[in-house]
Amino acid sequence: MSDARKELEYWLNDPYFDEATKKELLAIRNDDGEVEDRFYKELEFGTGGLRGIIGAGTNRMNLYTVRKATQGLANYILKNGDPKRGVAISYDCRRFSPEFAEATALCLAANGIKAYVSDRLRPTPELSFALRYFKCQAGVMVTASHNPPEYNGYKAYWEDGAQMTPPHDVGVIAEVRAITGFDEVKTMSKEEAVEAGLYQSWGEEIDTAYMAALKEQILHQEAIDAAGSELKIVYTPFHGASLIPTTRILREAGFKQVYVVPEQEEPDPEFTTLEYPNPEDPKAFELALKLAKEKDADIVLATDPDGDRLGIFAKDAKSGEYIMFTGNMSGMVIAEYVLRERHATGRMPENPAFVSTVVTTNLARAIAESYGLHYVETLTGFKYIGEQIKLFEQGGKYHYVFGLEESYGCLAGTHARDKDATVAVLMLCELAAYYKTQGKTVWDAMLDVYEKYGYYKEGQIAITMKGIEGAKEIAALMEKLRSNPPKKFGKWTVEQFRDYKTGETLDMQTGEKGQTGLPSSNVLYFALDDDAWCCARPSGTEPKIKFYMGVKGTSLTDAAEKEAELTAAVREVAGI
Repeated sequence: MSDARKELEYWLNDPYFDEATKKELLAIRNDDGEVEDRFYKELEFGTGGLRGIIGAGTNRMNLYTVRKATQGLANYILKNGDPKRGVAISYDCRRFSPEFAEATALCLAANGIKAYVSDRLRPTPELSFALRYFKCQAGVMVTASHNPPEYNGYKAYWEDGAQMTPPHDVGVIAEVRAITGFDEVKTMSKEEAVEAGLYQSWGEEIDTAYMAALKEQILHQEAIDAAGSELKIVYTPFHGASLIPTTRILREAGFKQVYVVPEQEEPDPEFTTLEYPNPEDPKAFELALKLAKEKDADIVLATDPDGDRLGIFAKDAKSGEYIMFTGNMSGMVIAEYVLRERHATGRMPENPAFVSTVVTTNLARAIAESYGLHYVETLTGFKYIGEQIKLFEQGGKYHYVFGLEESYGCLAGTHARDKDATVAVLMLCELAAYYKTQGKTVWDAMLDVYEKYGYYKEGQIAITMKGIEGAKEIAALMEKLRSNPPKKFGKWTVEQFRDYKTGETLDMQTGEKGQTGLPSSNVLYFALDDDAWCCARPSGTEPKIKFYMGVKGTSLTDAAEKEAELTAAVREVAGI
């Protein structure tokens, strides 16, 4: 009998597991492939937490795997933190999100750790804000972000409000792995937890404080007052957690014409109107663009289910068409506005800093340097940007102003320590109002950025390789590129190769070696001539390998041609 089948039998026969779980497993008992996939491993608690398909089994998201992960978190807090400070918890619209949040809270309470639980679904950045508001030791956000509906997940945060980074992430992982059986996992009833003072709901108090923090980022209220009644905004929360905070901040700031896509307004764990609830997917905007054309909207905005990503379309006044922005584009147009206007109005802090990641556009560095900001590049993942805010505060020298990553996430201000789509919406709409007073559109603002700095354009290839064999294929491809780094990608010459796993850099012309200066991560980076680059990394949350690439052109057409050519070259070199 295989290990997977032994584990299945344990779940079927042990009284710890409920009847619904056993019924689900009985239905797949004779399917060897399904049994293997559900039980060949434990759902891994990675550096960002848990994420997986909902269902019964060790390799699935369910009450038992959530409790086990939480027991590991509790054990870590009891050894390395202050349990009296408690843990903040929120959740999004997905299937079992409220139940997983409750299971998390009651496991913590059973370990003597107070849980502060959102009284309804709320977005990820507000969880980060609430954690800091209550001065908690840690936080948990139950979400699978933009993944398909069959997924759910669990993001773990530490006291600074950012997702966990070393040593805490690896520490929690070690504690989770040290749990050998479900008999080590504690829980209690909600009534007992409330009576013991270990369970507290939160809501309007945090919402109001969060709104106040967002308003502090407004730079030109007079522009909103002047154009906020005319600017037409179409918004969709993709059935997710951001509807209430996003519409509230726009209303309170003074935007009068905000049209929410009615079919996508209400929470829906099946995301019935969407193939994929991700603002990176142009097909996800079909209903929003239809409404935009009816209303003659200036901008079209979408936030993902847990409210940390923002996607936008902006109307080109000349053609009348709506143009989709990449995450790099929306982040850069907001960054240019924030930095320029803070500089112009004397509201730039002393020793300002700008943070982005190794797979974000090179335009970020150009904008930061233009306004004299200290520029920091981190590993992929917004938690490393959040970590920099903490390090700036601890060091006392630099002051964070703006940060972004290419995957449609940015943060203006330090009220949260994760990417915040609600503040991004506010800044984008303020920018739109500001330009409207000058007879310009958001697309005009983007063209101004390109004219000033150059026509940067980025692309991405994501290859899905599922299951055990897929994981092996991804590992083999990374090893091939690592052990024998290519010298050319099409017409581009590799000038420097960086292996962030070993921490080494290699000058491909001189052979000189150096250090990346960043923590170890399975990422390969190729700096190319002509200000181009490409990068390979396995996804930390999905069964995918991702390739990123960027070029700099002399016009929109030139940049598009170069990006297409480099993308083809990457495919050829990688054999994908």
